[in-house]
Amino acid sequence: MCCGRRAKCEVMIYWSDEDEAFIAEVPELPGCMAHGVTQEAALGSAQYAIRIWIDTAKEFGDPIPAPKGWRLVLA
Repeated sequence: MCCGRRAKCEVMIYWSDEDEAFIAEVPELPGCMAHGVTQEAALGSAQYAIRIWIDTAKEFGDPIPAPKGWRLVLA
């Protein structure tokens, strides 16, 4: 299971000028993202969003992806 109590999903954090906040995206969970005024706040919000995403998927019987263990590579 992806991101259960021991989160193992990749979280990408970046600054958004448009939102004037740090954005934390969870690529393995479609549509799962959060924001915060600091990177730490964005990560904390993302951890909460992950729990809500998983709870909602369980409630509706939707599949929960296994963590892929990818690493971001920039060229």
